[in-house]
Amino acid sequence: MNILGPVTPFLMEEFNLSYTTTSMHSTMIGLGIICTGLFGNIVIQRVGRWKALWLGAFGMSLGALLLVVGRTPAVTISATFLMGSLGSLLLVLVPLILSDQYGPLMPVAYSEANFVASAVITICPLLVAWFASRAGAPLGGWRMALLVALIAPFLARLWFGKHSLPGAAGNQPGAPAGKETSSSGPLPWKYWVYWAALVMAVSSEFCMIYWSADYLEKSLGFTKATAALSVSVFLGGMILGRLIVSRLVQRFPAKNVILLSLLFAGLGFAFFWRGLDAIPVLAGLFFAGLGIAGLYPLIHFLALDAGKRNITLAAARNSLASGVAILSLPLVLARLADLLGIRLAYGVMILLLLGVFLIIVAEYIPAQKQVVPS
Repeated sequence: MNILGPVTPFLMEEFNLSYTTTSMHSTMIGLGIICTGLFGNIVIQRVGRWKALWLGAFGMSLGALLLVVGRTPAVTISATFLMGSLGSLLLVLVPLILSDQYGPLMPVAYSEANFVASAVITICPLLVAWFASRAGAPLGGWRMALLVALIAPFLARLWFGKHSLPGAAGNQPGAPAGKETSSSGPLPWKYWVYWAALVMAVSSEFCMIYWSADYLEKSLGFTKATAALSVSVFLGGMILGRLIVSRLVQRFPAKNVILLSLLFAGLGFAFFWRGLDAIPVLAGLFFAGLGIAGLYPLIHFLALDAGKRNITLAAARNSLASGVAILSLPLVLARLADLLGIRLAYGVMILLLLGVFLIIVAEYIPAQKQVVPS
């Protein structure tokens, strides 16, 4: 899904779209993720985790294929909805499986999994930039990057297809659901507090991924190919950030690491947003990625831990948080960009990072008081 950010300038130019219309691509991804967040737990319980996992992977590939062959905004926007609705089953299943498998070490496992994912994602803007630079040549043009990306699930199926998921009995349809139905009822209020923080964390990440390339083009005069390539700087920061976070959470509480991540994210964004030359702006983009990297996996863990009595539902609602974020905030930023320009519109990032900070601090202080000896 993150490859959509680097290809956004090409979609805008090819179809002559406004910011608001272009943002419908990310909005449809968000709407698809919301659908999975509302009903994904039902699908998983019906078909089993293993089949749901591959359904999500192949659904992502089908959406990418439609994005390649689409020659109208209606087709490409529909493709992103398919990517969001089916592909986001992976967002539900991966943390759920890791939680079952690793228990209290889940923050470490999930951070490491996100590190690997970020490393793979960084290839996306590199592919887009390289193929775009070969436009007009055989096997050239930005769409070829999507063709390369969509074969990944098929390769994964060949490699892992004979394996089965460890852990829960609920992996197979009709089997007792084990942990998946061990408890029912509403999720606690503390879960929803972290859910709100998760919405803002995902919003900050996707606002940077989807619109940073266009910001660099419009504000600093980068070419489209160079701007798309520059997104790799942010993603490279996320790779390093998630590797560092996976080590820090072995020694420090998750909330402490989140606060440190917010410090780097805020400073990095300040350089990116207010810088006038390429070097400080790209340095800020890197440090913003370094800080934002830890927010999603760690807040995701805190939310799952708060809702652990009904963990499958909590995992699905975490996916809903991602959908709400992707549906709303890039669209809000796009609308502000149409009204105020992309530079001023990016100020919404300050509000997002500040919101996460206030929630974590509000939860952090009572927890610290509880560990003080009486």
